[in-house]
Amino acid sequence: MNPLARANPPLEMIKYVRFRAALWLWARMVPVLAWRSDLITLLARVTPSDRTPLAGLPAAAILRHAKRSVRRPWLMVDRPCLREGLLADRFLRLAGYAPELHFGLDRASVRRDQLSAHCWIELDGRTVLNPPGDGMVEILARDADRRIRVPGQPDTAAGGA
Repeated sequence: MNPLARANPPLEMIKYVRFRAALWLWARMVPVLAWRSDLITLLARVTPSDRTPLAGLPAAAILRHAKRSVRRPWLMVDRPCLREGLLADRFLRLAGYAPELHFGLDRASVRRDQLSAHCWIELDGRTVLNPPGDGMVEILARDADRRIRVPGQPDTAAGGA
């Protein structure tokens, strides 16, 4: 069901269909954009401008559809939280929200041959997508103002836009 059924149904339905089509396209583009990209470059590539063409879309609908859009991946199979996080961050921003994108490492994986990382989204100080496990240590975050910060260090001016 369309989560935007309100005052102007035809315009709201068009907005909802545009959102779903754009999400479908971006869900397939993220793996291509991520190929041979460092994290800062990837963030810059998927971050939208300050426009909010999706204003009015409920955050819960955006999060649900972002998660659903990557449930059967062909690429980036081992990194679903990164794809979901990048998509949710992009479309929440397009709807006028100010999400924070967080990255962490599993403490126990530091002693192993392969690191285990995780990505999650916070909105208004609450984790709303892919909550981190108890063993996760935050190593990087992009705040609502698009600034990159490393816990324990002063804020940097680097941003995703």
